[in-house]
Formats: sequence, C-alpha cells, structure tokens
Amino acid sequence: MTRTRLLALLIAGLLVGDASLAAGPDSGAAQGKLYRVVDGKADKRTYNGYRRYNSICIHCHGPDGIGGSFAPSLIEAPLDLPAFRQVVLAGRTNGNSVMKGFAGDGNVEPYIEDIYAYLQARADGVLGRGRPARLD
Repeated sequence: MTRTRLLALLIAGLLVGDASLAAGPDSGAAQGKLYRVVDGKADKRTYNGYRRYNSICIHCHGPDGIGGSFAPSLIEAPLDLPAFRQVVLAGRTNGNSVMKGFAGDGNVEPYIEDIYAYLQARADGVLGRGRPARLD
C-alpha cells in the first residue's frame, strides 16, 4: 500500500469517525434518541421527564437516576424503551426488592417516554445532574 493511499484511508476514517461531532453540541435527536440536548439545555420532553422523575421516581431511585437505598441506578445499565415501559407499568420483583407498577397512574403512564428521554440523556452523559435548563 502506498503512503498516499494509506494517508487517504486514514483521513477518510477520521472524517467518518468524526461525523457525530459534525453536528456540534446538539445531542440526542440526531442519533435517534428520544431526547434533544443543546449546550446543556433540554428539549420540552426531556425537561418534562426530569420533572416527572423528580415527582415520582426520585424517592426510590435517588436524585438524577443514580440509585438510592431502595432501588438501583437507572443510568448505569439503562434498559431499552420497551423493557423500561414494561417494568414501569407492570412493576418488578427481584428477591426482596419490589417495584410497584404504575399502569393507570396519570402522573406516570402518559409520560413514560419523557421520563425515559431524561434518563437516556443522563445515561449518555449529555445531561448533568440537577435541574436542566430548557431549550426555547
């Protein structure tokens, strides 16, 4: 392989590998995620997910999804959306640990994707701890 061809392949590889950075600080929606975070500011869905999480889930899963004394972290090993929906609606028992289901709860069931978007942004590291700023 010639040096020129090797250099061309290396540059092409860097350009392809850097494609995710070409979008700039906008994270989430461009990668098929439910959230959209730009410069640390969350879209309406993700912000609402933060609010819902902090009104219902924080009591067991701790602040910012990091886990608590009653329930595990929701950001260290996140579930995919169908599994998350199943657990939230039906609940889960794991040994002595029991999570009640929230099917029919008007403060949770209609907002599962919002809560998931918030936790997904936290798990992906694009949203820090605490109340996020909102996108306009």
